Amino acid sequence: MKRIFTLVMLSLGLCTQLKAQEFTLDADIRPRFEYRHGFGNLFPDESKAAAFVTQRSRLNFAFKDEKLSLYFSVQDVSTWGDTQQLSATDNNSSFSLFQAWIRYSFTENWALKLGRKTISYDDQRILGEVDWAMQGRFHDAAMIQYSKNKFKLDLAFAYNQENQNLVNSAYTLTGAFSYKTMQMAHLTKNWNRASFSFLFLNNGFQKFTNDPAPLPNGLYYRQTTGTYFTFPLSNLTFTGSAYLQTGMANATTDLNAYQYMLEAKYKAGKATLTAGFESLSGTDQVSEEKDKSFFPLYGTNHKFNGYMDYFYVGNFANNVGLNDVYGKIAFPTGEKSTIGLNAHFFFANAELADDLSKNLGTELDLVYGKSIGKYIKLAAGYSQMIATESMSAVKGGTTSKNTNNWGWVQLIINPRLITYKFKED
Repeated sequence: MKRIFTLVMLSLGLCTQLKAQEFTLDADIRPRFEYRHGFGNLFPDESKAAAFVTQRSRLNFAFKDEKLSLYFSVQDVSTWGDTQQLSATDNNSSFSLFQAWIRYSFTENWALKLGRKTISYDDQRILGEVDWAMQGRFHDAAMIQYSKNKFKLDLAFAYNQENQNLVNSAYTLTGAFSYKTMQMAHLTKNWNRASFSFLFLNNGFQKFTNDPAPLPNGLYYRQTTGTYFTFPLSNLTFTGSAYLQTGMANATTDLNAYQYMLEAKYKAGKATLTAGFESLSGTDQVSEEKDKSFFPLYGTNHKFNGYMDYFYVGNFANNVGLNDVYGKIAFPTGEKSTIGLNAHFFFANAELADDLSKNLGTELDLVYGKSIGKYIKLAAGYSQMIATESMSAVKGGTTSKNTNNWGWVQLIINPRLITYKFKED
């Protein structure tokens, strides 16, 4: 708390010196209880379910005047009970800086944004904030922004290092597709409710050779290129995307992969009906020279392919891909509450070994949401995975015969704590 209080005071002091127009302070607190009995992977024999409460406690500081914007976001992400009572420090170093960036508008159309930030576009399939994950996702990058007449262009550049070394520049962080270099271009054009966007993303990953210890040996690159669109037609709205991935899957394997999605959403009275299909290419389980497995990299993957996170949420890379046929229905249950049911039918995109069927299984997701007050929302869900023998084959061989389900309840509290407007001298 001492560090948070210091940041508040520094931010207020900075705003005063700069004769800011507005300073705001927001809180984001969300405790979530989960019961896991087959979440993320099939439930193994002779195991017991997991249950716990996690909590995100976040403070967001924002300052804005005519040309300059500053934003800081600090957070603590912890599991209830992970630190012994009366402990002077948190055992798991759960406190972190989530965002810290500045944005300066040179003209009405051009701006520069620097620092740690979320990068989120379109339906968040390739680049997203990952807000379901308590810690979220950020990028340390520089961004040039242009906007005019419902047209936006963002150009982003990143060069990452672990330390301020005197010699050598090896980057050993590899989890979650951590990159050493990144170049990105994203453009969007809007027409009323319709929109079209284009993305080019080039990631450079550290390459190592063993001689005999691992030594850095340049970079290998992966490119993701594609489009996303929305098109309304009366009560019907179509959305779709298509992406290609090329370059290298790893330091020695070529990559040639694709993704495409088409979805239709229909408003029928108070109910919303959705039907869609998504295909992400995969690699046959028999040997192939090229890797054909598409991975959506830095997206909010929890949104897609079922809420039980069997696919692409930190897993399922370099696998047989996925064809997802899905349908959804959502409708209000009161003035401030809604309920929804999603059904996903999963099939492998590539061939499985041993002549196994491509049918991986079916997932049902039931979700309820209610606004309790001005700043408080309640959300709850239950999911059931009905897996097949083929799912077992692509998920490490764990049996598919056990019950696989997951339940959760979450509170989201987002109060505006301070709004302070400064007068110009």
